[in-house]
Amino acid sequence: MMQSFFVIIVLFVSRVSTSDPKDSQTSHSSSQSYFMSIWHNRLYLYSAAALVFGVWFSLKMTLKKKSLSGDVSSWVYKAVKNDDCSDRDAVIHVSRVKIFYGSQTGTAKGFATELSEEVKTLGIPAEVIDMKVYDPDDQLADECTNKSVCVFLVATYTDGQPTENAEWFCKWLEEASTDFRYGKTYLKGLRYAVFGLGNSVYVGHYNTVGKNVDKWLWMLSGVRIMTRGEGDCNVVKSRNGSVQADFLAWKVKFLKRLQALSKGERKSCSGKCKTGGSCKNKRKVGQEEEEKAALQNNSSEEDLVESSSDEEESSLQDEKKTGSVVDMEDLGNIMNGVKKAKSKEEDQGDGRMVKLSKLNGVRKSEDEEERREMITPSLREALTKQGYKLIGSHSGVKLCRWTKFVCCSPFLLSVPTTRHHTNPVGTEWRWKMDPAEKILQDSLEKHQNMIRQFRGVPGVKPERYKEGLAVKHCALSLVGEPIMYPEINAFVRLLHSHHISSFLVTNAQFPNEIRSLVPVTQLYVSVDASTKDSLKKIDRPLFKDFWTRFLDSLKALGEKRQRTVYRLTLVKAWNVEEMQAYSELIALGQPDFIEVKGVTYCGDSSASSLTMANVPWHQEVVAFVQQLADMLPQYEIACEHEHSNCLLIAHTKIDVFYMLNI
Repeated sequence: MMQSFFVIIVLFVSRVSTSDPKDSQTSHSSSQSYFMSIWHNRLYLYSAAALVFGVWFSLKMTLKKKSLSGDVSSWVYKAVKNDDCSDRDAVIHVSRVKIFYGSQTGTAKGFATELSEEVKTLGIPAEVIDMKVYDPDDQLADECTNKSVCVFLVATYTDGQPTENAEWFCKWLEEASTDFRYGKTYLKGLRYAVFGLGNSVYVGHYNTVGKNVDKWLWMLSGVRIMTRGEGDCNVVKSRNGSVQADFLAWKVKFLKRLQALSKGERKSCSGKCKTGGSCKNKRKVGQEEEEKAALQNNSSEEDLVESSSDEEESSLQDEKKTGSVVDMEDLGNIMNGVKKAKSKEEDQGDGRMVKLSKLNGVRKSEDEEERREMITPSLREALTKQGYKLIGSHSGVKLCRWTKFVCCSPFLLSVPTTRHHTNPVGTEWRWKMDPAEKILQDSLEKHQNMIRQFRGVPGVKPERYKEGLAVKHCALSLVGEPIMYPEINAFVRLLHSHHISSFLVTNAQFPNEIRSLVPVTQLYVSVDASTKDSLKKIDRPLFKDFWTRFLDSLKALGEKRQRTVYRLTLVKAWNVEEMQAYSELIALGQPDFIEVKGVTYCGDSSASSLTMANVPWHQEVVAFVQQLADMLPQYEIACEHEHSNCLLIAHTKIDVFYMLNI
């Protein structure tokens, strides 16, 4: 292009030179005239140069646009052609999901395994990790950079403490959150979600571990991908009816959030930024209204158990600030506000439950119809498999093994009220209540229906069959805490009016109710341990003053002018060495009988950590009873039943021979 430019200039100059006849005649000054011509016609030269440059630049830009358009078309064609293998070249937003669990009875571990399988169905690798074998000091910081999502399923154990396998992890996390050597950004970039397991009956410690783990991770600048979930084992207050249903609801939300993360989507802003700054992702007003309407139409199964409220996060923000203090003059106003709020909640709560101080009253609260049934669908299924014929919303009847073998009727009816491994537990009656008349009538009917199934069975004697139809004894309750039933006194009176003896078992946590209980045929108190520590370990009581209540219950038993029994359950390696302490408790209540039995292992249970190793041999139970009887001069061994792994100690004032032959 530049060569053409010079050729044009030369031709132009030559043309100008030949057009001047005077210059052609002067040969000696040809060179001078040549340059003079160029100088005089320089304007034309400049114009020609500009014209040529403009044409050259236009041609070059046109060719460049055509080349770029061809490349873009080629890229689009390749993208469409390689659409099937785009996953290979796509950016990975979630490399894997690590599910940490802190479990004492296996529930959280089971949830972790279940969640892992669900995550794998989304095509995302998942790993279940026991907190006990994980070293957070060396490994947790790595999760901030490898694009993983960490899920923490943690249960709250006794006194709000973490489970045994999560103790070290939680201790390290707590210390790191306040240790300046780690810094507030130690876990910056860690994406996490927390689901806590607890029981709201333990008011002061409900889901403490889950709340703390969530708080500590957040204080170390971890990124919470969704609101903390809380599973409640108390079916009365559980949002979805059980801890399993609570986890299912949370899991549905988590999987949806995980899918969004894996696609690179970011959580859209709600428009309520806590920092007070301007939001770059504010939604439109119409869009917000549509989303609110959609949320209201969601089924209860998809509702989150949300507890990380705005107020809670605001308090966490305050914890991060080093200069946040409260003036002493304002402290009184703050405490008064807290007391007023607490008293308001208590006033509202009084209208929704029947207090134990009104144990034997028949008045029902206004929202009786809104209370839940004690027997949940899952519990109903479990009890039915165990042979119970359920009655109403909180009772049932079952034939004992003596009825099945000899068709007599010593312990026939059972009213499971609060504790049957997976039974709901509580410190007061919060469920729907069936009247005593209905429970007795339905129990007798169902009992007789079960007996009639033995009619015509080879080996059943007609006289025994007839005897079995007549109910003579009722056990209240082999499971549960029957003394919590508000109409227990009315029910006992009904039994006695039908000439049915009553055997009532209580867990020694309601001394006032023991004193107000009408006389029963035989009153049992379960003495599961003889010291405060061992009782706390074995029973995991609900009351903070459980030991005071326990001792007061034994005193109340001693005040009863009727036949009383201590039930001692021996748990190997837990309470078999507490001989002296047992003798002191016996002196406190002065029972007529002491029934000593080895604990029965009923398989794995989410409510107990007992194993077969905790079941004592019968010889060990016999040795224990012999030593205990030697320490009690007013008692002696009355009888023994090896099959039941049980021995009976009787007070010397009791005519044992007469009692065993009536």
